[in-house]
Amino acid sequence: MRAFRLLIAGLMCLALWAPGHAQTVAGDDTPLQFGRFEYEGKARYGFLAVGGIHELSGSFFDAETVTTGRVIPLEDVKLLAPVEPTKVIGIAFNYKSHSGKKTKDLAFFAKLPSAVVGPDAEIVPPPGSSDLHYEGELVIVMGLRTRNVSEKDALSHVYGVTIGNDVTERGYGTSPFAVLKAKGADTLSPMGPWIVPGLYYDKLKLETRVNGKVVQKTSTSKMIRSCAKIIAELSRYMTLEPGDAIYTGTPGKTGPLKPGDVVEVQVEGIGILKNTVAKSAGN
Repeated sequence: MRAFRLLIAGLMCLALWAPGHAQTVAGDDTPLQFGRFEYEGKARYGFLAVGGIHELSGSFFDAETVTTGRVIPLEDVKLLAPVEPTKVIGIAFNYKSHSGKKTKDLAFFAKLPSAVVGPDAEIVPPPGSSDLHYEGELVIVMGLRTRNVSEKDALSHVYGVTIGNDVTERGYGTSPFAVLKAKGADTLSPMGPWIVPGLYYDKLKLETRVNGKVVQKTSTSKMIRSCAKIIAELSRYMTLEPGDAIYTGTPGKTGPLKPGDVVEVQVEGIGILKNTVAKSAGN
């Protein structure tokens, strides 16, 4: 992964990098966390390490990106969704606990890049919302342009993983023409707060809480299709670009959200994605 390795060389603070098999660390055994943030009215890229967010000169996917030398206290920034994907894909029924079963072909659907919001952003119920549900998930972030990749090589194309909430308006129904509206409306794809490379993606604890109450709890080891399998199968149908996001499926039962609810999705090694449901629906 040329761009990623050049970035690592420029950072000069990584002890190890091996996609899918080891943690990328900042010198203190803490996984390095990459993100986007707003500071002084401008969206910027950086990584969290000692002292705060270390600013980068450009995107993670740009081979010319280097550190600027500026370290900004975390409390002084507004965290944004960690990437701006060209595509957002959701995997359906990837846990047996969520009506899933092994099928010959991968079941997936599209969300929209315009639906992506970051940590602490409001989830705005779409017009006519009557049954809005949370769906906590692990999200794969691609690092390389990928087409027809093998399962064996798939993880070498991954930049890292983040956290997602595949918010769904179930009141719209389940017809093929309702899916994009139900899952792709503005603000229905919270994502963040960080991208973390090199974790054991298929062995991470995942928990969703609504107003502090645990409503989903599992491990990604219970996914029917592993991250590598998802990427290999998905790349048969479409070219995945750097920064594209793949929501890997939600476990167990989902439940309704009401205005004012606080939803937290926590994934081991990444952090907590926290969003609040707005008190009024979108127009």
